[in-house]
Amino acid sequence: MSAPIICFGQQPCGFFPRRFLAAKFFTARRLQAELGGEMVFFYHDSDHDPRETQTTLRHRKTGEPLTLNFAFASKVQRKWSPLFLKHIPPDWQANTARQLPAYIEARWVDAFKHVAATNVANFCLEMYRAMGLLEGMRVVRSGDPAVRRAACDVTEYFADVPHCGEIVRARLLNGTLRLHEGGDSHLTLPPLPAPLAKEQLSPTRDSRLRWMQSVIRCTHYIAGAGEQAYLNKADAPEITFVNRDPIDRSDEAYTDLPA
Repeated sequence: MSAPIICFGQQPCGFFPRRFLAAKFFTARRLQAELGGEMVFFYHDSDHDPRETQTTLRHRKTGEPLTLNFAFASKVQRKWSPLFLKHIPPDWQANTARQLPAYIEARWVDAFKHVAATNVANFCLEMYRAMGLLEGMRVVRSGDPAVRRAACDVTEYFADVPHCGEIVRARLLNGTLRLHEGGDSHLTLPPLPAPLAKEQLSPTRDSRLRWMQSVIRCTHYIAGAGEQAYLNKADAPEITFVNRDPIDRSDEAYTDLPA
């Protein structure tokens, strides 16, 4: 019998990870201690929603919440570029660091200042690494061209395509590529001059499990309540699905790692 492969997935979700993501890290470590095997973090950096990286911290004295987010190099990038292509303006890191001492320990302020990354997905990943959360884990990124080439074909997908001088993540709907503008409004893009390459494609939410599993081939998958509700487990009957361990204030940032 092959060794277990314990996997969990998440978009970049705050430059300090949201507590539900921290719980997935801790659940993976608990399972590995029980079962052995490998831990894999499926990092869905192809997502484009800028709300995913909102980071809510609590004031160290008053407990009042503060929600921060990245600044983005352009409006088009903010709305539609994948997270691995949302570039951070040069002054954002220093401006944000000045606000942090009232909310987090000095060691995390220092770690934040020393992250060297110019796009949103890399910045979040390097912050998680600086916090020790990635130790002993293999990271598989949905934006990696090699991962996309190795993955199975899907009929429902997003495509990274040019628009207004940027690369945007457009959804294939009824045979056309569209950008969501909010509500029921979409912007339809003109036909492309050449067929889409596999390296341009990333899965939709409904096709993500099968696409991911074709690359990772995990034996166990850790999911939160929201994921459990939409995952089509019939796409991967070989997987044992595990609920992530509970954690309070799950949507706030996790910064209370022991020294």
